[in-house]
Amino acid sequence: MSASSSSLCGGDPAMRSVVWFRRDLRVEDNPALAAAARAGGEVVPAYVWSPEEEGPYYPGRVSRWWISQSLKHLDASLRRLGAGKLVTRRSADAVVALLQLVRDTGATHVYFNHLYDPISLVRDHRLKEMLAAEGIVVQSFNADLLYEPWEVVDDEGQPFTMFTAFWNRCLSMQYDPPAPLLPPKKINSGDLSMCPSEDLIFEDDSERGSNALLARAWTPGWQNADKALTAFLNGPLADYSVNRKKADSASTSLLSPHLHFGELSVRKVFHLVRMKQLVWSNEGNHAAEESCTLFLRSIGLREYSRYLSFNHPSSHERPLLAHLRFFPWVVNESYFKIWRQGRTGYPLVDAGMRELWATGWLHDRIRVVVSSFFVKVLQLPWRWGMKYFWDTLLDADLESDALGWQYITGSLPDSRELDRIDNPQFEGYKFDPHGEYVRRWIPELVRLPTEWIHHPWDAPVSVLQAAGIELGSNYPLPIVELDAAKARLQEALSEMWQLEAASRATMNNGMEEGLGDSSEVPFPEELQMEVDRQRAQATANVVMTVRRREDQMVPTMTSSLNRAETEVSADLGNSEDTRAQVPFHAHFHPRVEREDMIQNTEGPALRINGTHQHNIFQQPQNHRREALAPSVSEASSSWTGREGAVVPVWSPPAASGHSETFAADEADVSSRSYLDRHPQSHRLMNWSQLSQSL
Repeated sequence: MSASSSSLCGGDPAMRSVVWFRRDLRVEDNPALAAAARAGGEVVPAYVWSPEEEGPYYPGRVSRWWISQSLKHLDASLRRLGAGKLVTRRSADAVVALLQLVRDTGATHVYFNHLYDPISLVRDHRLKEMLAAEGIVVQSFNADLLYEPWEVVDDEGQPFTMFTAFWNRCLSMQYDPPAPLLPPKKINSGDLSMCPSEDLIFEDDSERGSNALLARAWTPGWQNADKALTAFLNGPLADYSVNRKKADSASTSLLSPHLHFGELSVRKVFHLVRMKQLVWSNEGNHAAEESCTLFLRSIGLREYSRYLSFNHPSSHERPLLAHLRFFPWVVNESYFKIWRQGRTGYPLVDAGMRELWATGWLHDRIRVVVSSFFVKVLQLPWRWGMKYFWDTLLDADLESDALGWQYITGSLPDSRELDRIDNPQFEGYKFDPHGEYVRRWIPELVRLPTEWIHHPWDAPVSVLQAAGIELGSNYPLPIVELDAAKARLQEALSEMWQLEAASRATMNNGMEEGLGDSSEVPFPEELQMEVDRQRAQATANVVMTVRRREDQMVPTMTSSLNRAETEVSADLGNSEDTRAQVPFHAHFHPRVEREDMIQNTEGPALRINGTHQHNIFQQPQNHRREALAPSVSEASSSWTGREGAVVPVWSPPAASGHSETFAADEADVSSRSYLDRHPQSHRLMNWSQLSQSL
C-alpha cells in the first residue's frame, strides 16, 4: 500500500482498525467496537448505506427515518468517547465501499458483528475473502443473539425444527449468554479530517412531514432504548401476563425497533429480566414471575427467527413445509388494496390497518388479526402481506416477519392449522372488549354502541341511523362472508393436496423436480416503490436513489378512506439482487385467468396452481347477516409468544393437534389439523432440499 494512500486520514497506519456498524447502532455491549478499542491504535467507525443490496426489501420510509435518527445519536456518542466522527459511505456494494475505506485509511484490521439473513451471510463471506486477500485481519462477533445458531442443536447435532424444543435447549445450555459489555472508556480515531464522509439521503421533501410526526412518539438512539427498557422493567413488566392482550392500551414493551436496529442488546434485556424474575420469585410474586417467563419467551421467538433464517435461508421466499408450495393463492390486487387501506368492513382489521398506515406500528395481537385475515379469509399470497409489513413497520425485520407469516400460513411444523379461520368479531371482543381501539382509528363508528362495534352489519337499522352509519356508504360492507371464505379455503386445501400428490407421483416416475411451486407469485405494482435516480456523489460510482411511495405517507383520518393511489411500478435499473435463488422449475406453468370485475370491490382475481373457478367472494347486498356457521372458530388467537413488542409481530397459537410449541392459555376451538390427515407431506425443507425438489 502506498504511503500516500495510507496517510489520507492522518495518524500512524501501523495499527488502525475499521469498525463496520450495521444493525448494531450502539456503543454499549458492542463486541466489535470493544475488540477494536482493546486492540489499541486508531479506530475508524464506519457505516455504509447500501439498500440496493436488499433487492425487493429496500427499507421503507419509517425504517429509513429511524436509521437516520439512530446514526445521529451514534455519531454523537462516538464523538463523546473520543472518535472524530462516524465515517459514512453511500454505495450499491457495501463490500466494495469497505474495501475502499480500508485502503483510504490504511487499516490493518476490520471488525463487525454478525447478521443472519441470507443476503448478509453471503455478503459477509465475500467481504472476509476479499479482505483476507489484501492481508487484512477480519474478526466478526455475535452481538444480536443469546447463542449463535450453530451452538443450539439437538442430541444428534441437528438443528431444531420446533420452537419449544429450541427454546428449552437455550434455557438449559451449560453456559449462560455472555454478560453485556460496558462501553469503551475511550476511542482514539486519529485525525479523520481528511477522510471523507458522504451525505446519506434517507428521505425526500414529500416524506419530511410524515416523518416529523414519528418524532413525537419515538426517540431512536441507544441511550433512549436503554431508558425505554428501564421504564418497562420498572413498570409494565410486572403485569405483563395480565395486560399483554389489551390492544386498546400501551401494554407492551415497545422495544422491538430498538432491538431490530441494534440500539438495545438482547443479552442485556435477557439478563435484566432474569434478575427481575429471581427477585419476584423470592418474594413469592408468582404473577410477576410468570410475566417474566412470557416476556422471555418473546425473546426466544426473536432468537428462533434468526435460527430459522440461518438454517433455512429461503424462509422469506418459500414455505418451509413441502405441501404449501401447491396452495392455490387468490391473486387479487383489488382485495390487497382494500386490506391495505382498512376498508374490509371488519372493524378490528380496518382499525389495525389504519393504525399501521398512520403510525408504522401495530400491537402484536392486531398484527396476528390482520395477517390471519389476509391469508385465510382473503387467501392472498402471504409474501405480499410480509412485504407490505416490511415497507410500513417501524420494526420491520425480515427474519421475524418471515417467521410470523410462515407461522400464520401453516408453513412450519409447529404452526397453527391453515384450515382454521378466526372470527374477527370474537377477536375484537377479546382484545378490544370496549371498542376503544376501533373507535380511535375508525371515527365513522365512534357513536356505535359497544354491543355492535365489532359487527355493525348485525346492528338494527335504527341503531345505525342514530350512530350516523350507512353501511356501504360511509363505512364498507364486509368484503367477504366468513362462511364463503371457509368454503373457499376447504376447496383450496383439497386442490393443494391433489396437486401435491400429483407432484409426488411425477417425481416417483422419474421427473426430479415435480410440478413446481405456487409461491412464485410476483409482487403487485403497489409493492414496487417509485425510484428517483440522482447523480452519484463525488467519489462514488454509485447511482443514488431515493424511493418514494404514496402509501407510506401518514394520511388524515378522513383522507385515508378516499385517497387515490398512484403508485408507480419501480424501475430497479441496475440494482442487483445477489441472493442465492431457489431454482424455478421450467415445466411449471401456473394457470392464471382473470375474472370479471364484481361490482366496485372486486378487482382482477387470479387463481394459480389449479383450474379456474368462479370467485365465491361476493359482496353482500345488505348489512344484515345471518349468524356465522359454527364451523368457523369462535376463538380468536389466544397466543402467548413474541409478546411485549419485542419484535411484536406474532403471538403463539392455541394448542393444536400436532404441536405444543405455543401452549394456549385459555380454552380454544380449532378444526382438525390437515397435517394429521396428510402425514406424508409433513416435512420441513432446508435449503439443499428445496433446490432438489423444485
